[in-house]
Amino acid sequence: MAHSEIRTVEHLPSVIAIDEYKGDTREGKYQLIIADAVTRKPIDILPNRYKKTIKHYLQKHGSQVQMVVMDMSQSFKAAVQSALGRPIIIADRFHFCRYIHWALYGVRRRCQQSFHDYDRKKCKRMKHVFHKSSTKLNEEERWHLERYLEMSKELRRAYELKEAYQAWFSHAQEKGTHQMGEVKEELHGFYELVRRSEIPEMNKAIKTLQNWQTEILNSFIYPYSNGFLEGINNSTKVLKRNAFGFRSFDRFRAKILLTHQYKGIGVHIGEGDDASHHPNI
Repeated sequence: MAHSEIRTVEHLPSVIAIDEYKGDTREGKYQLIIADAVTRKPIDILPNRYKKTIKHYLQKHGSQVQMVVMDMSQSFKAAVQSALGRPIIIADRFHFCRYIHWALYGVRRRCQQSFHDYDRKKCKRMKHVFHKSSTKLNEEERWHLERYLEMSKELRRAYELKEAYQAWFSHAQEKGTHQMGEVKEELHGFYELVRRSEIPEMNKAIKTLQNWQTEILNSFIYPYSNGFLEGINNSTKVLKRNAFGFRSFDRFRAKILLTHQYKGIGVHIGEGDDASHHPNI
């Protein structure tokens, strides 16, 4: 009965967003959600995140798709391009920004190994000050940040590169579609700063950015992101936790889609009958 209530997908809209989430069903550990990037509503859920599954689905339903928003997954990108030809791919901003923060995280961990035991432990506890916007640091946080940057020239340089990246990002947001040539040129300038620093973690990060440069720049041209999917995935975690897990992919899919389809009305799929007697449906 529940499955008959789900809207049948014939054609996907022109702009879609895709993302994985941890479902832990019999079909696999991870499933893939497809949503309308304009209305921000989930459209369908695939049983796994395999390239062939995504490709087959998009070939069947994606004839009208012109843009796809995604994280920086090579398998997602390959599946989309194989199924749809050359759609506009937009890299989600959160996902490409975190490569720079991951690089700084790696430099901090490596450099703090040479600190005195007290400072090494304290630096680890205060790690958030390295990633927090410099304009939002309080006096105590600034003191700790400066203390640890003074203890390592390489860590200071990595932090300065993170700040340079954030300045570029803010500039790119402001300029948007109007001065994309300048945004691209400034990004290349950031690459050069990283190369001259000879910091391995940072150099590894910009290689990823270079491989996804077109998709990254697209994120400043088109007003779409995957941010709303994080909210959907968080609500999915709540559904799974409240039901003590869903072993049946079809039942879990129905629960997620109907919850959002009739949001606010109250849909109870998989919470009665055998569901109340078995922790893993």
